[in-house]
Amino acid sequence: MPRPYWKGYLKLSLVSCAVALYNASSASERVSFNTLNRKTGNRLKQNLVDSVSGEPVDTADRVKGYQVSKGQYVMVEDDELEAVKLESTRTIEIETFVPASEIDQIYVDSPYYLAPDGPVASDAFAVMRDGMKGKVGIGKLALYGREYLVAVRPYQKGIVMYTLHHAAEIRGIDVVEELNSVATKVKPEEIKLAKQVIETFDAPLDLKTYKDEYREGLQAIIDAKIAGEEVVAPVVEAAPKVVNLMEALRKSLDTVSAGKKKTATARPAAPAATVAKRKRA
Repeated sequence: MPRPYWKGYLKLSLVSCAVALYNASSASERVSFNTLNRKTGNRLKQNLVDSVSGEPVDTADRVKGYQVSKGQYVMVEDDELEAVKLESTRTIEIETFVPASEIDQIYVDSPYYLAPDGPVASDAFAVMRDGMKGKVGIGKLALYGREYLVAVRPYQKGIVMYTLHHAAEIRGIDVVEELNSVATKVKPEEIKLAKQVIETFDAPLDLKTYKDEYREGLQAIIDAKIAGEEVVAPVVEAAPKVVNLMEALRKSLDTVSAGKKKTATARPAAPAATVAKRKRA
C-alpha cells in the first residue's frame, strides 16, 4: 500500500474533511542508470563542495541561500522558513468551481489521489465528491517550500487532484521565434486532404494499448548485456523530405485506406458451428 504524500484537510466553505494525498503516477517502471568509473566499474558519488575552497561541506553546515546579486547571497534558516505560516500548509481550501473545459491543459502539472484520512472522514468525503460532479474545484496547497495552485475533481470512487502551474510560470508562445515563419494561411484543398487523413486515424481512446517502447528497448539492451550478447544499433532511416505537400497527403490517404481494407479482408469469417453455438448461447 502506498504511503500518503501529505495529510491535511479538504475544505469547502464550512464543510471540511481529513484527507490523505497519494501520488497517482509512479516512476518504478522507468529504467534508471548510475554513473560509473569506466576504468574500475565503481559507482561515482557526488559530494557538495565549497565552490572556492573545493572542500566537502558537512550536512550541518549547509544552509539555503538567496542570490541578491552576482556572488552575493542572504542565508535563510529552516526555522525562518517555518515562520511563513500559510493556511494552505494544512488545508486545501476550494475557492471557486469551474467547468473542466475552462482549464487549459498547458497548466496541468502532476496528478494525485485524495482519500479520506480515517473512517470518520468518509461520509463528508463522499458528499463532497458526489456534490462536485461535473465541476472542477480550484484551490491552493503548500508543499515543501512552495504554494501550489491545485484543481480537484471526482474520479471513480475518489477525488483526483492536479497541481497547476501559475500563469507566471507559463512562457508565452511568442518566445518561440521559429513560429514566426509558419504560414498563417493554408490552401483549402490541403486542409481538406489533411482532415481526411486525420479522420482515418479516429478511434476510441484506450491509453492501456500504448506501451513505453523506449523503456522496453532499454530493458532489452540491458538483458542482452547481462547475457553477454553483443548489442548492435539498428539502422534508423531518415524521414523522407516532403517536396509536394498535396502529393504526400494523397499518398497518406491512399496508404491508410488500403491498409484498413486489407485488414478487414484478412479477418476470417467465423465457422458455421461457432456461429450456431453463439446463437444457442
